[in-house]
Amino acid sequence: MAFQSLLTNISVEDHSYKFFNLTKLQDSRYVQLPISIRYLLESAVRYCDEFHVKKSDVETILDWQNTQYQSKEIPFKPARVLLQDFTGVPAVVDLAAMRDAVKDLGADPNKINPVCPVDLVIDHSIQVDSYGNLESLANNQAIEFDRNKERFNFLKWGATAFKNLLIVPPGSGIVHQVNLEYLARIVFADENGVLYPDSVVGTDSHTTMIDGCGVLGWGVGGIEAEAVMLGQPISMVIPEVIGYKLTGRLPNVATSTDLVLTITKNLRELGVVGKFVEFFGPGVASLSIADRATIANMCPEYGATVGFFPVDSRTMEYLAQTGRDSHSLKRAEAYLKQNGLFVNYEDSNHAPKFTKVLELDLASIVPCLSGPKRPHDRVPLKNLHTEFNEGLTAKVSFKGFGLKPEDATKEVSFDLHGKQCTLKNGAVVISAITSCTNTSNPTVMLGAGLVARKAVELGLSVPPYVKTSLS
Repeated sequence: MAFQSLLTNISVEDHSYKFFNLTKLQDSRYVQLPISIRYLLESAVRYCDEFHVKKSDVETILDWQNTQYQSKEIPFKPARVLLQDFTGVPAVVDLAAMRDAVKDLGADPNKINPVCPVDLVIDHSIQVDSYGNLESLANNQAIEFDRNKERFNFLKWGATAFKNLLIVPPGSGIVHQVNLEYLARIVFADENGVLYPDSVVGTDSHTTMIDGCGVLGWGVGGIEAEAVMLGQPISMVIPEVIGYKLTGRLPNVATSTDLVLTITKNLRELGVVGKFVEFFGPGVASLSIADRATIANMCPEYGATVGFFPVDSRTMEYLAQTGRDSHSLKRAEAYLKQNGLFVNYEDSNHAPKFTKVLELDLASIVPCLSGPKRPHDRVPLKNLHTEFNEGLTAKVSFKGFGLKPEDATKEVSFDLHGKQCTLKNGAVVISAITSCTNTSNPTVMLGAGLVARKAVELGLSVPPYVKTSLS
């Protein structure tokens, strides 16, 4: 390895470790790099072998202030791979096929295993066949196991057959929430006691949710994920990094969903496709990890590769709350601080040199909704009634439906399950709380529960034509 001289000893609770100390590069450019670029640099330094990763690649990342504008490619080796079942099954099939091929060649098939840790969460197989009753959860899970019996049996075999492969069974939760609450390591320690930051690529575009707790991650295709599983680096263009400075605090009437719709609108107007977004400023300190994860989760909607929140003390508190052991937390904090990867958002001196900087006062956020057609479009709640009615007859666009005025007020009456119902434009026919955007955030989930309770107290009920689900 080309940078062995950077290996530094570190002691945590009578345990000795080593790490590649990037501050020993003694290069003034390092302290000016965004934290997300420092993660790319650390990986390049650790894997520099003049074959997969060269010294020139390390220099390209270190000289990011200039190379970000030159479309230069760099290799990146993530720490682990995240799969959900739809893309995970083909990956395990490929590993099994490789074992068959090795066996046919007369070698030991058990030598075929993922090179890095791979986590596969079965979460995309559930469907809402039963709804609106207290037996729905049990019924849908029973149907899920029956419908996917062959696939689940195969994955259960894979869970015991391969090293470095963890398979989380059905019914445990959405892949990105499981990743955030259970799978994120923040800092790894390998078999030689070398510490390095957690980073991940996943076969789902919303893998970016993990950036909310300081793990650098994004979505890739199945072939790229399999390449990483087999020890190959990802080739990527070194990205520009947009700094997003947050100040103030969210008002009591606003949620993280309101905030992320505003951030999405601002970043889409700027144009961040293929770029990193890194959040900083005193406002970040007031956001919970669930709120940060909500913002990071919407990355595909605003088009960036990542929406990154570096690790701070609040991240460590969250990790403790979600069951990480004390030693691994102390080890992670000590490592991150020594390598310049731990931040204090309220420290005004923390201001890396970003490509561009946006600024948002959290106090300015107001309740809003997404839609009516695209998830990244934002409608302030106070304008909803007006915008929807005007959109019905406006020409067809992302907000317009192009109806004739006489059709905009049309109503249709029908009988359903012995009840007389009326449908008109604006009627809700699917009412679903789903996806990691909402279900991973306790604040918005409790808010939804309180709204539902108040609705019942006021005598409201769900019409029979509405399909309800909570996933």
